[in-house]
Formats: sequence, structure tokens, C-alpha cells
Amino acid sequence: MQNKGLIKLFAILFGLVSIYQLSFTFIANNVEQEAQAYAERQIPQSVEDFPEKRAIVVEQYLDSIGNEPIFAGITYDTAKDKELNKGLDLKGGINVILQISVQDLLEDLANDSKDPAFNQALAEAQEARKSSQDSYLELFFEAFDRKEGARLASPDIFGTKALADEISFDMTNSQVKPIINRKIDESITSAFEVLRERIDKFGVTQPNIQRLGDSGRILIELPGAKDISRIQNLLQSTAQLEFWDVYKSNEFSDFLVTADAIIAENISGETEKVEDEAAASTDQDEEITKEDDLEDLLSTEEDAEEDFSKTNPLLSLVQSVGQPQGPVIAYFAIQDTAKVNRYLSMPQVRSQLPSDKKYAEFVWGKPPKDSEIIELYALKGNRSDEPQLSGAVITDAQQTYDQVGRVAVSMQMDGRGAKIWEDMTGRASAQGSQIAIVLDNLVYSAPGVSTGAITGGRSEITGQFTIEEAQDLANVLRAGKLPASADIVQSEIVGPSLGQEAIDSGILSFVIALIFVLAYMIFYYGKAGLYADIALVVNILFIFGVLSGLGAVLTLPGIAGIVLTIGMSVDANVLIFERIREEIAKGKTQVEAISDGFKNALSSILDANITTGLTGLILFTFGTGPIKGFATTLLIGIVTSLFCAIFLTRLFIAGGGKKGKSLPFSTALTKKWFLNIDINFLKKRKVAYIISAVAILISIGSLATKGLNEGVDFVGGRSFVVRFEQAVNPTEVESILVGNLQSVEAKTYGSSNQLKITTNYKIEEEGTIIDDEIQMILYNDLQPYLPDGIALDEFKVGDSSLEKEYGIMSSMKVNPTIADDIKTASFYAVIGSLIAVFLYILIRFRRWQFSLGAVAAVVHDVIIVLGIFSLLYNVLPFSLEIDQAFIAAILTVIGYSLNDTVVVFDRIREFFNDHPTWKMDKLINVAVSSTISRTINTSLTTLVVLIAIFIFGGDSIRGFMFALIIGVLVGTYSSVFIATPVMFDSVKKKGIDLSDKKMEDPEGEVSL
Repeated sequence: MQNKGLIKLFAILFGLVSIYQLSFTFIANNVEQEAQAYAERQIPQSVEDFPEKRAIVVEQYLDSIGNEPIFAGITYDTAKDKELNKGLDLKGGINVILQISVQDLLEDLANDSKDPAFNQALAEAQEARKSSQDSYLELFFEAFDRKEGARLASPDIFGTKALADEISFDMTNSQVKPIINRKIDESITSAFEVLRERIDKFGVTQPNIQRLGDSGRILIELPGAKDISRIQNLLQSTAQLEFWDVYKSNEFSDFLVTADAIIAENISGETEKVEDEAAASTDQDEEITKEDDLEDLLSTEEDAEEDFSKTNPLLSLVQSVGQPQGPVIAYFAIQDTAKVNRYLSMPQVRSQLPSDKKYAEFVWGKPPKDSEIIELYALKGNRSDEPQLSGAVITDAQQTYDQVGRVAVSMQMDGRGAKIWEDMTGRASAQGSQIAIVLDNLVYSAPGVSTGAITGGRSEITGQFTIEEAQDLANVLRAGKLPASADIVQSEIVGPSLGQEAIDSGILSFVIALIFVLAYMIFYYGKAGLYADIALVVNILFIFGVLSGLGAVLTLPGIAGIVLTIGMSVDANVLIFERIREEIAKGKTQVEAISDGFKNALSSILDANITTGLTGLILFTFGTGPIKGFATTLLIGIVTSLFCAIFLTRLFIAGGGKKGKSLPFSTALTKKWFLNIDINFLKKRKVAYIISAVAILISIGSLATKGLNEGVDFVGGRSFVVRFEQAVNPTEVESILVGNLQSVEAKTYGSSNQLKITTNYKIEEEGTIIDDEIQMILYNDLQPYLPDGIALDEFKVGDSSLEKEYGIMSSMKVNPTIADDIKTASFYAVIGSLIAVFLYILIRFRRWQFSLGAVAAVVHDVIIVLGIFSLLYNVLPFSLEIDQAFIAAILTVIGYSLNDTVVVFDRIREFFNDHPTWKMDKLINVAVSSTISRTINTSLTTLVVLIAIFIFGGDSIRGFMFALIIGVLVGTYSSVFIATPVMFDSVKKKGIDLSDKKMEDPEGEVSL
């Protein structure tokens, strides 16, 4: 081999760089262990709430030594910034996809146009988006074009003053569309920057934020984040800050009484029974005059409460009334807010507002933490529904404290805002009224002004804030508001305990698989196997070094990808060693055999790795989160494995066999294994066809009748992994939860005390309120199975910085719209990989028969894997859901099956070149027989590796590994008994030459 010195230099430098990159991870982990040990010494277990106090001490310790040099000038802060990133499933945290509302952006550009064609197109686009893969903007344009005579450049739509510089009234729709498209893109970019600034100021280490194409979606990954509710609020807050004059409570007491009577009258016609009751209550209501005090109406005797709630549907919900001169109209239970909103928005109720209050807006206050009561305010609205002052005037915001020591947010306004603020506060002071400070449609506070007009543009928001909430509010105000609402359409939350368990299980499976592979190579190939092992260990160092250097994220599927790479990288060495053994058997010298063995194996190695790499690229392109992590490590592993097998292994072997030293490529036990194999595979192809046909028919039958267990990824919904103190019955839990969640499925997930609970309850509704509601339902309904005394915060996912043993360990939410997108993208990924494979093999082997055989084998493998998942998903004691991870497994199976098939095809092509006079059936049988040793060794090592991950790798990837195990077994079979026979049968009996040479087969016939 030429350039040995250059290869040695490159390998040494590459190794040193990898060690350097990994040193940051080592230093950061070492310092964190020291911090934990320090905290344990400072806070013994006898101290009350010792876990929380230890966490505070750890944080203080790390802050104190963050900038101190530890080794070679490297500080902890530097090492932490450059350490190997751990993914969500290893570190815990939150992964969300936010959907920026393009509808809001269009309405804003059109200045909230009331044009019927415009609003109809918006509604049609919203409906079409549920079943279409096109973007909302494209669907809006299509819907608008269907409106006869409708023009985007109309003064009532986009031909506004704000867009006058870019859109003129005489423009056609096709001329306006690119301008609107650009404006929407600029707004989404603005939202991206606002979110990134908020996250940066939040202080999460190693965040990842990226736009997902032109869909208006933004992916945010925050590994290690612990206060999940806080982060969700931070991400979804539009920071729409407004200042409104507010009505006093006594101005609406008469209205509430009148509204209550009208509501009772309107809902009385639902049933005859209710109608009779309503008639009786009307008589009662006639006796109530508007002068009656609201408090008197609420002071109903206990035994009459039920009748009162029927005859007074609104007033019965009032918990208490506000002070007459105060801004709070009344207090309600949080759970009744939807009902109150519905009542107050009824046209019959709105019509009872006095003429000077007809634009009044009813808005809820921000409830204190852990409170079940919420305040109702009435804002002094106007015809245009615009506040007197908006948050656009805020130039700075800081978390501060007010005069009595309460947590507050201090704000500074610009000159224009300062003048308006002075007018508003002066008017409020003179009238003795209040000003409501509204953020994202919630009243944070409504202070009065007693000292006259406030000049200089300084203002302050007070309320029931924690320090963290005030810091977050100041953060979003400084970063600016989002240009439109941002809804979480997909989220995954993993608690820190589950993350640590994943690390432990991943390391265990990694070590077991590695030990087996290293031992097997030495057992089978002797000293040569030892050299391959050294190259393999160097390969692992390279993989981790590259991951760390690129800033890639290591996930549990990523670890699986590395372990799988270990198993598959053995394939290259097996190919090389088997070819060397063949050359030695031909009587060549050791030096010649090594040279020819490497040369002859190179083609098969490259073809096999390129086909696997193609599927890895498709995975990387279409995958997100853990799946992209799997594809990343797989692709890196393919490149480093090629380098180590082709160059490093050869360096070691050349060194071990120099100066005439004997270097056997087998041991005394394995020396005669798989020699002189001569199997007539083609003769058995009809039996194989029958077996495969039966398996395919059973699979298709099961898919048609029983279907697949589609996960949340594909159908939408929420799923929670809940761990209990003792074993639980899934059917029993389902029956308990179905009352409140309506649709629910519970399955054992891993151990018998852990369930995966899935529901589509209120999946169309957005916001953290729904998430909290569902977790509250789970907490209340599952009390009999939970440890005594467990608090809600301890039960909820990710809302504690401490590791926990019970409660919600992880959760996932997928909106139905994005679920359809995921399903479609997965379908295209599989089809795209098949097309890519067909074209590559066609180009590489220059005969469509090879491509047909390869694709037939792959389709065969995919159908059977799908069929097995369909048949067994409610039989086996682990999850066999069809989700993104399963699609990754299918693509990996495609890659592995092709790897096997390409090696066989490469040997067939080689035999066509070397033995042009042989009959085709003999040639193919001998070629396939010569690959048996390689096929068994590679499949065996890969299977053992996969089984190690399956057993020890954790619950979350067990279904993924099961698919790969089935895929390897079926793929090994199909490469010999499907791909090769299909290729053979598709070749005509005369005149077909599958070699690289242009020569006729002298026999002229193909023996069957």
C-alpha cells in the first residue's frame, strides 16, 4: 500500500483531535461530579428538602468556579459549551415544534380586513390544511383565486397604506402573491429571531432552534430543561402588551343580573323538563328588580343551590363579587371560564350592554399559582378594538420590586408612549379609575393612579409573580412580541430520571455489544481479528470525536446507530479477511493474498456502504430529533468505518505480516469452517417463492383486516409514560380514565408498573391550559395507584429539577395536522429510498435485472416486517407502534438488505467476468456459496449486537430494535433466496451478458 506514512500521520492527527474534542466532555462531567459530591457533604440527607437544597448548592458551586482554569486553560464554562451534546432522551428536557399562525399574519397585513372573499378564503384554507400537505399560504391563494372578481390588491385587502410602497391598486393577483409570500417569510424570520433571543436569555445550555422549510414551523430543542411549564409559556407568549382603561365593578352589577335572566331564558328550551323549570324561574326573576344587590342574589340557602344554578346559570357561577369601586367585576372558578365566555358572548346578552358600554371587552385576570379562582374584568373597548397604548412603545424592561417588596416588572417607554401614558394616567387619577395592563389577553394588574399623571414613560407591572415569572416577562418584553400567535403542534417532554435510565441502558448495551464483537473477531480470525478490533476501537473514538466536533446531538437511537455501526463495520473486515483466505487457498503468498484480498473486496465494501449511506441520507433529510440523531451517527460511522477497515486494518496487517512473519486469518477451530460449500440455491428458489408468497399474503391479509398500531406521530394525540409504585392492570386504568378523557388507551410499557397512556382528548385545542388539565385528570383519577402523599408538581412531567421514581416520566403531543405531514413525509422517505436504490444499482451494475432483484427483495422485507408488526402488536409485551422510529427502522432494514444483496450481486458479476464459459445457474450458485461465510459472520455479529440493544437498551427503542432484528433475518434470507432468483428469472435464456465484458455466452443456453 502506498502513502503509508501519510495515512499514519492522518490517523494520529485525527485521533488526537478526537481526544481533544472529547476532553471537554470529560472535564465538564468531572467538575459536575465534584459539585454533586460537594453538595452532598454540605447538605446531609437529614436536612428537610435536602434534594432541592443540594440542587441549589450544585448550581452555586458551578457558578463560582465557572471561569477558573481547570486543565490547559480550559474552564468549566468553556468545557460545558463544547461538551458532547446529549439529546432529549438522554438528558431530559423538551422538544417542541411551534406553528406560527400564517392566518394571523395575513390578517395583520390586510389590516383585519372585513372583505367577504378574503375571510372566506382564510376559512377555506384553514379547513383544507387539515388534509393537505401544501402550506397554508398556498391553500389561501388557491381558495382566493376561486372567488370570482376577487383582487388581492384591493384597498380592502392588501392595497393598504402600509403596503402602498409595494402594492398598487392595478396589480394582478399573480403580481401580489410573491410580495405577500416575502412578507410572510420575513414575519416568520422575525418570529424565529424573537424566539431565539428569548431562549438565549432564558439560560438553557445547548439549545437548538431551526426553521422547518417554509411551513411556518419552528423546531426548538432544549435538552436538560427542567421547568417545563415555564418554558412552554415563554415560547407561546406573543408578548402582546396592551394598556386599557377599565370599568369599575359597580358599573356592571345590573348588567350581570339582566344577562343572567336572558341566559336562563335562552337555554330553557333544551328539554321539556328544563322548559318547565325555566318558566317557573321566570316568575321568580320577575320579582327581582335591577336595584337588588348582587350579593343578595348570591346568598342562596344551601338546600336551594341546585335550583339556583338552573334558574340563574351565570350568577350561580360567581364565587364572589369585586369591590364596588374596584376593577374586578366578579370572581369565578377557573374550570368555569369557558362556560362564562360562552354566556357573555351570546348576541342576546351583548345587546343588553348600555350604549356607552357596547364595545366593552370581558377579559380574565392572570390567576395566582395553584389558585382555582380567576378574576373577570371589563375593558373600555372601542370600535376599532385597539388599545390606547400598546407594548410597541416599550424600550426596556427589568425584573424589580415595588415599594412594599413585591416582585414587579419595571418598563421604560419611548417618547410617543410616554406622552400617551401621561394622558392616560392623568385621566385615571382625575376620575379615580384604574388602568388594566394586559399581556396576551390576560390582565396582569389593574392599578389605580393616585399621585397624578406619570411623566417620563416609566411604568410598572405588579401581580402574583414569582421571581422567575417576572424575569421571563421582562425577557419577552425586551425581545419583542411575536408577529403572530405560536401554537405547540408537536412536543416531547422527557423527565431527567428517564434520561438517566436511558444513558445507563445505552451504555450497558454498548459495552455488551462491543465485548461480543471484539471477542468474536479474535475467536474466528485470530491475530488478524485482533488487528481488526484495534481498528474498531479507533473507529469508535473517531465517531465520538466527530460527533463532539460537529456539535451533533447524541440520542438513544444515536447510541443504537453507533452500536449498529460496530456490528456493520465488522462486515468490511469480514469481507476483506474472507477474500484473503480465498487467495491463500489458491496458493498465493501471504503478501500477494493480502494485496489481492483488499483489492478484490474493495468493490463490495464500497457498494454496500454507499447503499446504506443513501438510506442514512434520506433518514437525515426527513427525520427530526432522535431519528436525525440515529442517521447522523450512522452516516459518520459509515465514513469512519470505511477509513479504518480499508486503511488502518491494512496498516496493522501489513505490519503484523512483514519480514516473513506468518499471519493466519483463522484459528485452529475455525480454519475449515465454511470451506468448499456448494449449494444449489437456484434449485430451491421455487420453494423459497412459495414460502415468501405465503408470508406476504398473511402479512397483507393482516394489514388489510387488523391494520397497524399507529402511534401518536401518525394519528395525533397525547401520550404519557406513567410509572406507578406497583404493577397495574392496563384495562382497569383505561376504564377509570375513559370517563374524563373520553378516548383513552393504556398499554404496559416496559416493566409491569409502567404504562403508556394515549388520548386524543381536546387534541384540536392549543395551549398549556389543556396540557395542565389532562395531567390534572391523570393525577386525580390515578390516585389509587400512586404513592401516598405525592404532590401534583411531583407527578407532572419535567416540572421538577429532581429525579423521581413515580409519576409522568415523559410525554408527547402531536397535532393531527402535523401527524398527517409526518405520515406523508415517512411514505415519501420509504418510496424515495427505493427509487434511489434502484437507480444506484442500475448505474453501478448496468443491468436492470440487478435493480429488479434488489428492489423485489427490499419490498419483500418491508411487507413482512409490516405484517409481523400487524400480527403481533397486541400480543408481545412491548410497544410495536408505527411511528417515526419505526420508519427509521424500515429504512435501516432497506439499507441492510441492500448491503447483503449488493455483496452477493458483486460476487456474481465478478464470476461472470472470471468464468465466461460457465453456465449461468452454476455460476450463480458457486458465487452465492462463496459469500456464505461472510453472510453468516456479518449477520451473526449484527444480530447479537441488535439483541444486546433490544434486551438492555431501554423501553423506548425496544420496538425499533425488534424491527431491525426481524429485518436482518428477513434481509439475509431475501438477498439469497429472493433477490438472486428474481434477477436470474428476469434474464432471458439467450444473449444476456451480466459481466462487464462485451462477449457472448458460448453455451448459448441457460441451464435451469
